[in-house]
Amino acid sequence: MKRICVFCGSSAGARREYADAARGLAREVVRRNLGLVYGGGSVGLMGVLADAALAEGGEVIGVIPRPLASRELAHTGLSELRVVDSMHERKATMASLVDGFVALPGGLGTFEETLEVLTWAQLGIHRKPVGVLNVRGYYDGLVAMLAHATAEGFVRREYAELLVAAERPADLLDRFAVWQPPTLPRPWLDSSQT
Repeated sequence: MKRICVFCGSSAGARREYADAARGLAREVVRRNLGLVYGGGSVGLMGVLADAALAEGGEVIGVIPRPLASRELAHTGLSELRVVDSMHERKATMASLVDGFVALPGGLGTFEETLEVLTWAQLGIHRKPVGVLNVRGYYDGLVAMLAHATAEGFVRREYAELLVAAERPADLLDRFAVWQPPTLPRPWLDSSQT
């Protein structure tokens, strides 16, 4: 692994533990000589994460859509800032630069980004680990939702298991370091079913 993409909130959230987790993840990423790619913002957990990685001497690449950058939300002190035209281009650019994806606590955008890269893994678009840093149980609901969807027959167990969850940055990145992409059934690709 060379770089990790981190999805996280443009808000700091209601608990100080969220910012502490962002700082802890940044320190652990830099300690492991990994680069950090994130949404390019200077506010909320995004800003905390970037500032902490930069303070440790890490490489931090931000990718931000032009409309957000023009509202002065872009972080101006990064190793590199890529300004793109759309949210779709942002996600594609971020994915092309990294070897894995981590979600810190965040809102709708963080949920959407995480579920999209998880879906990409299911579809075979990438073979990279996808994880959540489950700070104070923040992602317990997501893990439960995937278990419920599996029990109800909408998500195969193998696909639900693509999501790696851990409470501590070191534990999550340790799991990423040994992660092997599984061979997954993709029945929709089986031409005998057409």
